[in-house]
Amino acid sequence: MTETRTAAKIGVLVPFTNTNLEPDLALMRPPNTTLHFQRMGGYDVDEIPGSDQMAGLGASDISHDLRMISGVRPDIVLYGCTSATLTHGPSFDAELAEQIKSGANAKSVTAASALIAGIQALGARKVGFSSPYLGEINTQAIAFMAQNGVETVKFADVGRELGNYGQGELTPDEVFDLACQADHPQAEAIVLSCTDMRSVEAIELIESTLDKPVVTSNQAMMFCLLRELGLPRHQGLPGRLFDCI
Repeated sequence: MTETRTAAKIGVLVPFTNTNLEPDLALMRPPNTTLHFQRMGGYDVDEIPGSDQMAGLGASDISHDLRMISGVRPDIVLYGCTSATLTHGPSFDAELAEQIKSGANAKSVTAASALIAGIQALGARKVGFSSPYLGEINTQAIAFMAQNGVETVKFADVGRELGNYGQGELTPDEVFDLACQADHPQAEAIVLSCTDMRSVEAIELIESTLDKPVVTSNQAMMFCLLRELGLPRHQGLPGRLFDCI
């Protein structure tokens, strides 16, 4: 029987060099929904994606992108870059979500706010954190979580500079290793930040190995999407986070 397409239209704003957000969302897509992507510029592909570059992406003019994505009349729009708003702080993140909501006439979820929502849904107050970011962004990410009542008890990064494509080229095995490095006896959950990191594929192995829930940028956006649209949990969703639906 042909699947209907009536549940929701999902708009996604994605950085133009990101290669993993789209396949991740396709893996987790709720039945009877459609995905519609608009790629964003606002940064130099040849620069190392440090704090200034990601802050510049967050502050860039997305009015054209909102006009394009609004053409499909989406029910919700996801802002698919975590560090672009982490680098500015919670107030900026909330303001951008409102801008997207108004500009696209749709519900909106940012990757950064989704991470916080996922952590809070699990009832975690202390976390282990890892990412493919450079040092300054990690400091800002940890501060962003702290401002939302989440303490980072251990942090791990890849230990080397990654370009815009390097983040997406990390393998799920490398992501698994990063998560294990971020574990700590006090950590109640493991947080993996970055929409271009292949974290979704590693969630089940991390959780079974560490016996702790995992929250990733893309997984958390899907979690928030289901809650915002009132959609039920469906098969194939990775991680304990979806037990909170």
